Amino acid sequence: MGNTATEQAAGKRINALLDAGSFVEIGGAVTARNTDFNLQEQKTPADGVITGYGVIDGNLVYVYSQDASVLGGAVGEMHAKKITRIYDMAMKMGAPVIGFIDCAGLRLQEGTDALEAFGSLYRTQAMASGVIPQITAVFGACGGGLSLIPALTDFTFMEEQGKIFVNSPNAIPGNRVEKCDTSSAGFQSENTGLVDGVGTEEEILAEIRTLIGMLPCNNEEDVSYEECTDDLNRLCENMEGAAADGAVALSQISDGGVFFETKKAFARDMVTGFIRLNGMTVGAVANRWKVFDEEANVAEEFDGSLSANGAQKAADFVRFCDAFNIPVLTLTNVSGFKASDYDEKHLAAAAARLAGAFAEATVPKVNVITGKAFGNAYVVMNSKSTGADMVYAWPSSQIGMMEPALAAKIMYADGDAATQKEKAAEYAALQDSPLSAAARGYVDTIIQPADTRKYVIGAFEMLFTKREERPAKKHGTV
Repeated sequence: MGNTATEQAAGKRINALLDAGSFVEIGGAVTARNTDFNLQEQKTPADGVITGYGVIDGNLVYVYSQDASVLGGAVGEMHAKKITRIYDMAMKMGAPVIGFIDCAGLRLQEGTDALEAFGSLYRTQAMASGVIPQITAVFGACGGGLSLIPALTDFTFMEEQGKIFVNSPNAIPGNRVEKCDTSSAGFQSENTGLVDGVGTEEEILAEIRTLIGMLPCNNEEDVSYEECTDDLNRLCENMEGAAADGAVALSQISDGGVFFETKKAFARDMVTGFIRLNGMTVGAVANRWKVFDEEANVAEEFDGSLSANGAQKAADFVRFCDAFNIPVLTLTNVSGFKASDYDEKHLAAAAARLAGAFAEATVPKVNVITGKAFGNAYVVMNSKSTGADMVYAWPSSQIGMMEPALAAKIMYADGDAATQKEKAAEYAALQDSPLSAAARGYVDTIIQPADTRKYVIGAFEMLFTKREERPAKKHGTV
């Protein structure tokens, strides 16, 4: 693998990730070919990046790992070309690419040669998008143009001491790193939505291994199944109590409680991630009113509305699932659109993207209405009208334009309190119940909360052979 430093850093990460003894290096003898600024006098073993392939639980993957001991891990021409070649091989074989980033940025001594190679890498990543899963983990610095690399991938993990930035915090007018470290793992995971998980090196490698086991290897061949040892008809006795926290509810219905959450710290009012149902990987989207900690105490609360960041998070996730033929389950419990200055600036576009993502997705789509389903916020959450194949609702759910009391106040603004109360009850019966929605065909079946697991498993089994065409076009523009 090159020098001792390489074996201790970049190579060590690869060996810890892959099945023991499975890594095969490619391009280990490559070095920098540029001679400007006497670059030839500096040793650049493997040109600062180890590339090759191996297996994770028997699944083929391609990997690259930047070596900060070689010119600080700076990306030069051959460095970028080695990564591009790994992508080319992965595309031919239909296997995921996993990249470990620890880099000082662009190699200044190589100028336009490095820029040209960088651009080729961007293009290759864009071509691979939706064809093979792409995963990055940031263990050191990831700045400037290199920050586009994780942004072009599907999933990104970040070590606690890692840095991701386009501009360093001190270069932003009015900001200093002491005021707001915009490059930190906390900022990038909580505010930008770029990072799926933050942890130690060991935790990140374990997360990637788990994720690879749940994902298809490419967009045509699916190996994301495992034997199900859980009871397919298992009752979920605590579902009603768990409904407020989508993450807990999804764990309740998943085989063995398996739930791999994505973008954990971003837009926490919306939950996205992967579960298993009868051994099959299913993408899951759920609204969230409360965050329960490990002791079942409420750690955080939301108002149940659909936020701009939550809609964007869900839309991106649904598009990923559709690209890789992963069925989608939604647990809908939404009170309306979020009202804030930020959301007013961004929510229309984000909600439109979510509606477009569900409408365009041709994979099996199942929706379970667990609580409130009000207004257009409900419509864009995988409703029957935007393309859900099966819609279930709990008896206690509410489906309609808005809360009955508010509707009565609007429709009977001149009425007294007694009249408004009477009309609110009438509105609830006629326009706000799962039974009224089912009578119109907007809900397929009203189910008991405890039966949710067996119903969604049955629905996805029925939808397994689903085929659905879309209008001929290059791509949508929403």
